[in-house]
Amino acid sequence: MNPPVVTRDRAIAAFASGAIFFALAFGHRVSPSVMTAELMRDFAVSGAALGTLSGWYFYAYASIQIPVGMLNDHFGPRKLMAAAAAVCALASFGFALSESVWTASLFRAAIGASVAFAFVGTLTIAGYWFAPARFALLAGIVQTVGMCGAIVGQAPLRYAVEQFNWRGTVAALGVFSIALAVAVFYIVPRRPRLKRSEGGAMNATAQPSSQVGLFAGAAAVLKNPQSWACAGIGFGFNAILLAFAGLWAVPWLANVYDYSDVKAAAAASTVFLGWALAAPTLGWLSDHIGRRKPVLLVGILCNFAVLAAVLFIHLRAAWMMFGLLFLLGISGAVVTIAFAAMREVNSPQYNATALGLINMFVVGSGAVMQPIIGYVLDLGWDGQLIDGARVYDAAAYTAAFAVLFGSSALALLGILRLRETYCKPLPEFAAD
Repeated sequence: MNPPVVTRDRAIAAFASGAIFFALAFGHRVSPSVMTAELMRDFAVSGAALGTLSGWYFYAYASIQIPVGMLNDHFGPRKLMAAAAAVCALASFGFALSESVWTASLFRAAIGASVAFAFVGTLTIAGYWFAPARFALLAGIVQTVGMCGAIVGQAPLRYAVEQFNWRGTVAALGVFSIALAVAVFYIVPRRPRLKRSEGGAMNATAQPSSQVGLFAGAAAVLKNPQSWACAGIGFGFNAILLAFAGLWAVPWLANVYDYSDVKAAAAASTVFLGWALAAPTLGWLSDHIGRRKPVLLVGILCNFAVLAAVLFIHLRAAWMMFGLLFLLGISGAVVTIAFAAMREVNSPQYNATALGLINMFVVGSGAVMQPIIGYVLDLGWDGQLIDGARVYDAAAYTAAFAVLFGSSALALLGILRLRETYCKPLPEFAAD
């Protein structure tokens, strides 16, 4: 069977469908942050246990990122992403119906494993059908769409929880997943490879599975020290996004600053808004100046400074809190450039596998840091309960959030060890 001709419009539609899947992934990722009290009450769990329950998404997501990359290199993203969206729907229904923390954790893990195909699959689509010079910009756009999913997963999702309870809200996400699975299956072409015709259209040709060894790519990527530098950058930046804004910022603002649940969720969502607005611009800026490291370095230093201001200055004015959280998101969005660098420090034929490795550390930061913060919170708990849910004071939160500075140090170390690529594949991979 001849492969389909892929027009520019269809290439854009394929990229868009993958990006929407990633937005759904981010919505699921942060959803526990707006239902912490309900989950703690319904499952009768502590802060550490809630962090672990939320973390099962990240454990599953992160643990299969390298296999996800290998499968995308080998088979292409179409069927993988469609099947994953269908599994996400079933897991969402299962989570909504769970009566114990153990079954909820199982289905939370299934959600994480299914949406693990979204980001790498979308970047694989970008690599096939768009010019390499646009990759950092496209990675930024994917991040922007994902952050839009995170924004929806904050104040709007909290409103839905208040109107329909958390179970009905999660079930609705499952219905959306079914529609997305159908859309991805019919929009994304099979095994695409970019080949521009004389008329400018983009033709897809089937990629023989023998072109990319299933395990050779993983071995090459894992042996490359530069891969680990990029992985450290990804972990360090995203720990603040996923552990702070993605889970614990909402109860912190509610308990320490006396924000309503909706206002706290809106404040936390400004982190994602800043990230969403800045990611494409920062990707474009890096491509424009032809450098990766300077933008990454400025980003981590600003991220560190803003986080310190948020945690150690008692911001009585809400506009100051919202503004600093917005800046925290802008500075964190610099991590988008690490994905572009990851492709450039590895062989092009193993791009998806390389992206899988860095994404494993990006999402793994949530798996590691969310329960650690919950554990430190429990150490500082004074025994206060409201409606069966634990309430922590300002000192407990400050001590718990201090661990995030360690992740910032890891990102800085990765940046310092990264070779400057000048936005091109390293010389040893230029001929691949």
